[in-house]
Amino acid sequence: MGVISRMREDIQMVLDHDPAARSAIEVVLAYPGIHAIWIYRVAHSLWNHNFKLTARVLTELSRFLNAIEIHPGAQIGRRLFIDHGLGVVMGETTEIGDDVLIYQGVTLGGTSLKKEKRHPTIEDNVMISSGAAVIGPVTIGRGSRIGAGAVVVSSAPPYSTIVGIPGKVIEGQSAKTDVVQLDHAKLPDPVARAMTTLVDKLNVLTARLGEIEERQDCLEDKVSEHHPESENGIAVNKG
Repeated sequence: MGVISRMREDIQMVLDHDPAARSAIEVVLAYPGIHAIWIYRVAHSLWNHNFKLTARVLTELSRFLNAIEIHPGAQIGRRLFIDHGLGVVMGETTEIGDDVLIYQGVTLGGTSLKKEKRHPTIEDNVMISSGAAVIGPVTIGRGSRIGAGAVVVSSAPPYSTIVGIPGKVIEGQSAKTDVVQLDHAKLPDPVARAMTTLVDKLNVLTARLGEIEERQDCLEDKVSEHHPESENGIAVNKG
């Protein structure tokens, strides 16, 4: 696909996913996420042709202009949309699929000092909310959604919804309809859910203990009826 066609795809992605975008010319002139992606694509080409220093200098210029840092060695698919974008960081071995949506303050970071795969793999149609961090060589399955402020340090299957610190999968298959629709005001709290589960189990155990005590009381009453001389429901041996 030609460069112009790719740029048109990127612009259309913004128009499709940002209700504030009113025209293509506005997107071209006023969206730093678009600028950062286009500069990255040039830098990535330079990186692949072994002009690594030039590529790094170009991405540093982009960081200065857009406040978005994308390493030129990262691998990014088609139609990535970085909405707002301030403070977004993507490391060298980051891999991103197609149709991914990323909000401001997102970090795709590494955990190793070795020259190896140390940054996340984000599959197609994933949405990462503002302030989230995905750390290490983990894989986030296609169609997944990561809640605001989550810190994800382990892989997640496709169509997951991930929240919390550390990030926990709170539901699966829910994002198949529309990955962009994630109501943070209605997200379940995994800690509260765990506490509720513990309380439910405690209530069940309490009910069972009550049943056992009732049965024991009935048994003691029967023993007392058959052995009137018993004390506290236990027969006294007279012989």
